[in-house]
Amino acid sequence: MANPVTLFCFREDKTLSNALGVFILTTIFYTFGASLRLVDELSLFWPLNGIMAGVFARHAFLNKPLYYAICYVAMLAWDAVTTSWGVASLAINLSNLIFIVTVAMLVLRDKSRQPQLPQAMFALRLFGYCLIAALLCALCGAVGSVGIDKRQLMPLYADWFSEQFSTGVLLVPWVLTLSWPRVRHLPAKDDLWPLLAVIVSLGVSVLVGGAGSLVFPLIGLIWCALRYSFSTSAFITFCTGATEIVLVAYGVIDMNAVSPLGTNQMFSTRLGIATLAICPLIVGASVAALNAVMRQVSRRADYDHLTGVYSRSGLYEALSQRPRAPSSLCVLLIDIDYFKSINDNYGHECGDAALANFGERLLALVGMNGMVARMGGEEFVVIRSGIAFSEGLRFAEMLRTTLAAEPFHWQGQQLHLTVSIGMGFDEAPVTAMRETFDMLMREADSFLYQSKRAGRNRTSCRAHGEAQQSGEAIQTDR
Repeated sequence: MANPVTLFCFREDKTLSNALGVFILTTIFYTFGASLRLVDELSLFWPLNGIMAGVFARHAFLNKPLYYAICYVAMLAWDAVTTSWGVASLAINLSNLIFIVTVAMLVLRDKSRQPQLPQAMFALRLFGYCLIAALLCALCGAVGSVGIDKRQLMPLYADWFSEQFSTGVLLVPWVLTLSWPRVRHLPAKDDLWPLLAVIVSLGVSVLVGGAGSLVFPLIGLIWCALRYSFSTSAFITFCTGATEIVLVAYGVIDMNAVSPLGTNQMFSTRLGIATLAICPLIVGASVAALNAVMRQVSRRADYDHLTGVYSRSGLYEALSQRPRAPSSLCVLLIDIDYFKSINDNYGHECGDAALANFGERLLALVGMNGMVARMGGEEFVVIRSGIAFSEGLRFAEMLRTTLAAEPFHWQGQQLHLTVSIGMGFDEAPVTAMRETFDMLMREADSFLYQSKRAGRNRTSCRAHGEAQQSGEAIQTDR
């Protein structure tokens, strides 16, 4: 789970603004959690710890005693103003800090030791990290709450643990993958079905009731994980879990169950939801990892692994994405002169290195102005669109002279590579892009042969204008 962007205006070199940001975020989410307190002193839903654990895990530079201390002071300040807990506030808020520090440090340890850890495995480990943090947090929080709550230690411990565990599993994955939204297009109707399935299943949970009803949204959540990005499915999972907790707490979903351990129904509710949440998260992480592999496989198919330019099949795939031919099209077929002698005299390792260097230089010279592909062996093609014939010819000559001017270095020796170029040009294509390209490739190939026959290291093309009708050729050399 890589950090997509830096959020909340945190910057490594901005100590003062970072401190202010930590204080403000802590106060906002502390206030929100406190507003959800029921008859008991403990909150129904406590987002602060999950949010801040994710924030500290995302921004490694925040993991300093100063920022943790500011977070702790913000909690104490809020309690000092709004409650009468007194000394008990020290222990209660220390438990919050324990959860935040534990999750953040464990996540950062994974990132430093195994930066390429698969997302599915990371999601499973995150489940365990929230479990460890909740156990430690609940121990300190339950002991600190005995003085302000009439319940005994074990029920308090169960309440603390279940709340911290469920909230952590719901919130931390979402915060770790949160990024600024990019709305490229309005969602299609088919994209809304998974979300609608989750909403409908929540409604059915209310109608049916009972502990089993909490599992109803699972199919919809897994569907979301398969259809949406990991960050989006994590957010939907969080919203679903939080909604179920609130519905159970206010009796909208009737559980009608009494725990044999003497704990209230929220204990089993939160544990069930936390366990439920990990399923779509792992599915979503697996799908994201699979998509990444597919993109990598696709890239290997579309690009030549040695030179970094388009492969032959990749070029045709790219051309297929542009069905209409441009106003003009210029195709340059480039062949490295006497390349076989490099392999014969210096070995194929030198030949591969020369091809890699040539492809890199050619790609840099063309830049964003055209497309470059390796058609096979030492033969490359460059495509330029929307240019005049004279500009295409000047561009071909620029490539030829620049490539010849800079030698290739191999084991202390300088190898000068020259190229022969054949040019095909159509100032007003009437066929589709691929058909026009194929036609100009045949033309460029015939003129490449003329360049080789005339002595190599030159550009050949059909004369433009009236002479074009007679098939007169232009040749340029040194």
